[in-house]
Amino acid sequence: MNHRASPWWRRPGTRMLDMLFPPRCLGCGADVMQAGLLCGTCVSQLHLITSPYCHRCALPFPSRAAGGPTLTCTTCAETPPPWHEGRAAMVYDDVPRRLILPLKYADRTENAALLARYMAAAATGLVHKDSIFIPVPLHRLRLFARRYNQAALLACALARRTGAMVLPDGLERLRATPTLKEKGRARRQDIMQGAIGVRAHRRRNIAGRHVIVVDDVMTTGATLAACARSLRDAGAARVDVLAAARACGQHEQQ
Repeated sequence: MNHRASPWWRRPGTRMLDMLFPPRCLGCGADVMQAGLLCGTCVSQLHLITSPYCHRCALPFPSRAAGGPTLTCTTCAETPPPWHEGRAAMVYDDVPRRLILPLKYADRTENAALLARYMAAAATGLVHKDSIFIPVPLHRLRLFARRYNQAALLACALARRTGAMVLPDGLERLRATPTLKEKGRARRQDIMQGAIGVRAHRRRNIAGRHVIVVDDVMTTGATLAACARSLRDAGAARVDVLAAARACGQHEQQ
């Protein structure tokens, strides 16, 4: 990670902006010392995902014994996902929800840099200089309405933080799909079947490479699985997945 200090000429301007617009916590709006951070209270409420967790879908385990000798949850053991390893930075509860939903729906694009900081930490040992971050794509109609893809913002922020490559347009939605919210695992898989593909002109960039698919929330794994299958079919040497948060209300992936 690059921790170089800001140029001398930028510091007076930053102080002036802080005086005019005091920095606020991205989670709750409380005063903070520096823009783009969380306050102490919000940080204390984060449930970061650290070992032990399922190495396939990032589901946290209550103890190492609960994950068994392979640290694999029951769902992943019975139906292995089409990616090699899955990571997520935090459990998807109150504070992550207050960061991710505004990022997706309320133009709070500044939240991407903060989330990427935690995601990069969660991906320690997974990202290498020859890795490629590829975001889960939005259909063009949804992208037109939203004006940006939050997963692409996360992928670009991760690339800046880690020095790895990013391919924002590596994948595409081949058809519009309904929201997967409140749908079961099997129904989500049916909906996403064949819905995502690799862009033809990007296949040569992907063949033989290590690809990390980036998304905001991992829930049942249907969307990520569609991405991983397409990347594997395009010749990716290895596919991993990385999310900002992991929904833990069920023993499934997104």
